[in-house]
Amino acid sequence: MSTTHKSTLTPLPQDFYNRDTLTVARDMLGCWLVREDNGEQLAARIVETEAYCGAEDSACHAHRRRSPRTEAMFGPAGHAYIYLVYGMHWLLNVVTEPEDSPCAVLIRAVEPTINEAAMRATRQAPGKQLSNGPGKLTRALSIDKALYGHDMTQTGQLWISRATHSTAIATGPRVGIDYASPEHRDAPWRLWLEGNPWVSKAR
Repeated sequence: MSTTHKSTLTPLPQDFYNRDTLTVARDMLGCWLVREDNGEQLAARIVETEAYCGAEDSACHAHRRRSPRTEAMFGPAGHAYIYLVYGMHWLLNVVTEPEDSPCAVLIRAVEPTINEAAMRATRQAPGKQLSNGPGKLTRALSIDKALYGHDMTQTGQLWISRATHSTAIATGPRVGIDYASPEHRDAPWRLWLEGNPWVSKAR
C-alpha cells in the first residue's frame, strides 16, 4: 500500500479530459481514482479503461439520441457519467471532449492503494474480486447515482489524481457490447496495464 500523503492527490484539470477520448483512456491508466466518503479517503490505481467515442460509436449510449440518462455525456468534460446495468451494478464513466460531443471513458478495474480495509468493509469479496470489474469497484468505493454529473476536476467526494507507472499498455475489444456494429464491437478500445492482476476478465 502506498504511503503517498493525501494532500498530494490533486484532481486532474478539465483540460486533461477535454481531449480525444482514446488518448484520455490511455492517459488515465495508472492514475488514482480518489473517493472521500464519511470522513475517509480511499484511493485506487486505475488499471483498465474503455473508450466510448460519441454519436458515431454504435456501442455508445449516446449513439441513437440524447436522453435524460445520457445528459451528462453532452456536458462539460471531467464530469461523472454513472448508469445502472442489470438492475444492480453502477458503472462509473468520465466525460471527455468538448460539450455536445457525447464521449466518455469507462473505468473498468482498479487496484487499491489507500485504505483497502475500508473498501473491503464495504464490499466483502475475496482477493482481487474486490475491484477487478466496473460494477465491483463502484461498490467498493460507494459510488452510485448520487454522484451522477459530479465535477471530478474538483476535490471533494470523487476525483482522479495523476500518477506514474512503468507498465506497458495493452489493448483489445470492449466487453459486453454485442449490440454494436462489428467495426465498433471489435475496435481495440479497451485498454489495460499489461500483466496487472487486478484487470478484469474479458473476451
